[in-house]
Amino acid sequence: MTSDAILDEMEKLFPDAHCELNHRSPFELLVAVVLSAQTTDASVNRVTPQLFEKFPTPQAMAQASVEEIGECIRSIGLYRNKARSLKALSESLVSHFDGVVPSSRKELMSLAGVGRKTANVVRSVCFDIPSFAVDTHVERVSKRLGLAKPQDDVLKVEEKLRRKIDRSRWNKGHHLFIFFGRYLCTARNPKCEQCPFHETICRRERLEKSIQK
Repeated sequence: MTSDAILDEMEKLFPDAHCELNHRSPFELLVAVVLSAQTTDASVNRVTPQLFEKFPTPQAMAQASVEEIGECIRSIGLYRNKARSLKALSESLVSHFDGVVPSSRKELMSLAGVGRKTANVVRSVCFDIPSFAVDTHVERVSKRLGLAKPQDDVLKVEEKLRRKIDRSRWNKGHHLFIFFGRYLCTARNPKCEQCPFHETICRRERLEKSIQK
């Protein structure tokens, strides 16, 4: 099955696949993606309204203390480390980018707490720059559907997806993979009976057997 055919099937299931992190600006999305590490989008969306009400701009967040930022996000995992990252990245935005979130991957990754995945999400969602961010859902789905090998690291998975999927479909494809992994091809108890790939290209059972050996 071609990568286009895979995306077509996913789009039938999730025609409205989109970024589920609530945001109104590139700065808000950048902050939300940093917060989303090792926690759910739903958990992030519960804390960001208060956070952005108190600190709506990079300037405001840069002037806040780590403790003040942490108090707003304490219900999510690793909140102390994330509070430090948010203050540092806000300070960098103010001092190096005049408070404007940059669009280049290199500049985004120069900010505290911002890795390649976060940079790719911001570039894709906020600036419509073709990017294919690989999170745990994208990685899992890619390996189960044979688009990447079990031993591939995140960067290798991204390279293979970018090579196999037409550039014009990267941005939407990223969200389709996430929705497919989040709501159907879950890490535990995937809904295989609803999956259009289960009887054809899915390698989940083989992957799990190889892990058990």
